[in-house]
Amino acid sequence: MSKLRVCALYPDLMNIYADRGNLLVLERRCAWRGLDFELSACGLGETLEGDAEHDLFYLGGGQDRDQRLCAEDLVDLKREGLHAAAARGAIVLGVCGGYQLLGNSYELGRGERLPGVGLLDVRTVRGDGAQASAPRLIGNIAIEPQLEGLGSEQAPAARVLAGFENHGGRTQLGADQQALGRVLKGHGNDGLSGLEGARSGNVIGTYLHGPLLPKNAWFADWLIATALGLAVGELAPLDDALEAQAHRDARRAAGV
Repeated sequence: MSKLRVCALYPDLMNIYADRGNLLVLERRCAWRGLDFELSACGLGETLEGDAEHDLFYLGGGQDRDQRLCAEDLVDLKREGLHAAAARGAIVLGVCGGYQLLGNSYELGRGERLPGVGLLDVRTVRGDGAQASAPRLIGNIAIEPQLEGLGSEQAPAARVLAGFENHGGRTQLGADQQALGRVLKGHGNDGLSGLEGARSGNVIGTYLHGPLLPKNAWFADWLIATALGLAVGELAPLDDALEAQAHRDARRAAGV
């Protein structure tokens, strides 16, 4: 029997957007299919052994105070393990503040700069880079993601990620950095580029929360299958009537 081994990074601190809902969706969709699920946490002061311990690493969102606490710890004690995990193909998913910390840096203003682990070639600045008081990018959002391995049995409507964004940072992609997807409605990385999130192999960062996976069960399945080295079509089908309605409602809220 397959087992999905998930490591939640700083779940006590980086969890202000109902991020535990994402972990619960992964656990339940595994259980409903008879797949084992193992969840562990890695917090402040703990070294991450990422070379073979887990299939999926999750870093949620947090306020600036929490990001300050986690940033140095993440670089000093977990960066090497995360890079080793990514190199062997494990999923690394960062949402909102977690997305920012998977990048190169987050500049808060007044000369304060939080380091990132550099798994994604992105740089985030508070506001628009010129004024820290620039408006937050808030609202319902829908994007068209670029993901391989989607089964042909999935309806085209499922190939949209819908959620909610609420971030003061503006994230810029490096010259060769792939975005997670194209913005259909909403602000995305910076409110200007029309791009949202970033992806390098199985490392994914996004501003979509609300939380993300209950609104996009198809994406949860993509994460599960990819982490286990399976095609999405190899997962046992589920009765997703409620999940499909949640996805339609999220899309409708975003105007898609």
